[in-house]
Amino acid sequence: MFPKIITIGDFYLPSYGLFVALGFIAGLWLAGRLARRAGLNPDKVADLAIYCALAGLAGAKLLMFALNADFYWNHPSALLSFDTLLSAGVYHGGFLAALAFAFFYLRHHRLPFLPIADALAPAVALGHAIGRLGCFAAGCCWGASCSRPWAVTFTNPDAHALTGVPLNVPLHPTQLYEAALTALVAALTWFASTRPHPPGRILGIYLLTYSAARIFVEFFREHDQALPFSGPLTWTQWIAAGLAIAGLLLLRRTRRPS
Repeated sequence: MFPKIITIGDFYLPSYGLFVALGFIAGLWLAGRLARRAGLNPDKVADLAIYCALAGLAGAKLLMFALNADFYWNHPSALLSFDTLLSAGVYHGGFLAALAFAFFYLRHHRLPFLPIADALAPAVALGHAIGRLGCFAAGCCWGASCSRPWAVTFTNPDAHALTGVPLNVPLHPTQLYEAALTALVAALTWFASTRPHPPGRILGIYLLTYSAARIFVEFFREHDQALPFSGPLTWTQWIAAGLAIAGLLLLRRTRRPS
């Protein structure tokens, strides 16, 4: 597709980075609106979102290193390569790191965790959906071979050089699958947040619905790692399944008495 928006000499503006930045801005805006509606301090929520973004970047890279430990052990120089720097890492590593940071940060500052998490959940989903459009533009996170009418074929040599996406092969547009499903998650959690709800309910909805969406999309992804436990699921799907269970438990805890 179009992995480079502008190229000037050796410098280029990556489309992935642009969409991630747009997603972060959109998510920050939505988090501020939801924080005000919930009676929370929007500045505090914005500060937390920025800190969580930084923690998320670190967590995503760490999980990427862990899942590809053999490669980085045999190629230690790749740890500091430009490709590693540009890589987004593994989303669930970033999400878990951001969630853990938010928990301890809010506890330290004596701020309510669940109400703030409820305000951030739709914002995270919105930003993630926009960021996945950047994945599609860059060619990363590509899908398996596809013979359906909606298959996409990457032909840009820059996309292959930057991400390794196969060229001239019809593939499942898994980036668009996830972008669409995550946009639905954003819409669902936003709608639920406009209704009266106990603290933690929106976070529970997010954990359950996004995890289900990710498990579904992973079946159409191209994977170069061996499947764990000799089963049909990837590490990402196992992590998503755990988060889905956490979401179910949180929804059960916040269920209104009949």
